[in-house]
Amino acid sequence: MCRLFGMHAGQHPAKASFWLLKAPNSLQRQSHYEPDGTGIGSFAPDGSPFISKQPISAWHDSEFAFEAKHLESSTFLAHVRYASTGGHTPQNTHPFVQDGRLFAHNGVLGGLEELDRHLALRGTSELLLGQTDSERVFALTTAETRRAGGDVAAGITAALAWISDSLPVYSLNFILTTATDLWAVRYPRTHELYVLERRIEHNLPREPLVMHSNRIHAHSPALAARSSVIVATEMMNADPGWRLMESGELLHIDRGLGVESTFPLPENPLRLVTLEQLDPKSAASQHPQRLAGSS
Repeated sequence: MCRLFGMHAGQHPAKASFWLLKAPNSLQRQSHYEPDGTGIGSFAPDGSPFISKQPISAWHDSEFAFEAKHLESSTFLAHVRYASTGGHTPQNTHPFVQDGRLFAHNGVLGGLEELDRHLALRGTSELLLGQTDSERVFALTTAETRRAGGDVAAGITAALAWISDSLPVYSLNFILTTATDLWAVRYPRTHELYVLERRIEHNLPREPLVMHSNRIHAHSPALAARSSVIVATEMMNADPGWRLMESGELLHIDRGLGVESTFPLPENPLRLVTLEQLDPKSAASQHPQRLAGSS
């Protein structure tokens, strides 16, 4: 499945290095379920979004290269894509940018033709550059945020409420960032999404922030003595402070690293979809190892 990583470094930008797709698996296993794209997003000092992303079809190469990015920002967003809708193109690769915000998603929803009609009514069809369900979810969130006068939490809530009532949903985990704030949603409980509030006290040892999984690595010596908050698909170090977000939880991290959780959604969408009901491509994108016959 897609991998999500979001980090908030607080009120002042911090430098961080990211490594994507550092995979130990053999080519035989990669050919079944390696990623279809990678991307990193951050913000410049003037608040403008910056993204570096590329579509990668792993089966075209016997070795999977990984690249480091040395970025400075208050918020960061990284994504490794396993395609369920849309081809392997830059336009379909996360993160996406709309209205100065960045967005990355892990999951699948159906009824895209119905969603397209709804986007046309909301006036945000022109925001779509690719074919993914993810970008459509973002466009609806953008539309509802505009209708709410720029209130992102209200926009997210309105968009997901409509989707939950109207479309078949398998999973809608996502992270949305601005230059000063980060929002994350786990909905429903299909896939995991974790949060770590890394609070640094002055009397604690100063060690670099190091996060790693099989697909995304992050390293920031600048955050050795500063608090930060992490949201990720997987627990990425041995810190005991990681917690699993609850189904329907909308998490907001503000520029002062204040963390607020609300629960504006029902426990499950009205038309909850099971893995067995997904088409083969979508199912493979969500649980590639299981469908490839590995543990």
